[in-house]
Amino acid sequence: MLRRGRWEYVERTNGRGLAVIVIALTPAGELLLVEQFRVPLQSRAIELPAGLVGDEDDADTLAAAAHRELVEETGWAASAVEVLLTGPTSAGMSNERIAYVRATGLRKIGDGGGVDGEEITVHTVPLEQVPAWLQRRMAEGCEVDLKLWGGLWLASHAPDGTPVR
Repeated sequence: MLRRGRWEYVERTNGRGLAVIVIALTPAGELLLVEQFRVPLQSRAIELPAGLVGDEDDADTLAAAAHRELVEETGWAASAVEVLLTGPTSAGMSNERIAYVRATGLRKIGDGGGVDGEEITVHTVPLEQVPAWLQRRMAEGCEVDLKLWGGLWLASHAPDGTPVR
């Protein structure tokens, strides 16, 4: 926690205050989602695969972090990743910035589940069913990361609004 004048906010102490959030569709058109217990919420949360950039290697890049986190969390590898947008996650509370990254050319290479006891559950949901699926999960008491809704839109659109696929 930091304070500048009367403003309180948090700043990451590892990495560069930068993270990636990965938008990845399987060859069957399913969006890859992850679920894990989040200590600050004291609840399970549904999210897109994501992770810090540079938390273990100063030479880390957005692309390298996206490739690594996708494999670690979901067990799927991408032949290519494309950085779509970068910006703050909560400009009034944190210095963290996140980059939406589209992963393409997916192939299953492992189980995923995370590292260091993350205990991630991987969900593959047909893209057109994701909104209803998320609503059901919220009704069951799961938290849904709001950034996921932006990623859902970017799963089928370029940042300028043109359709992709």
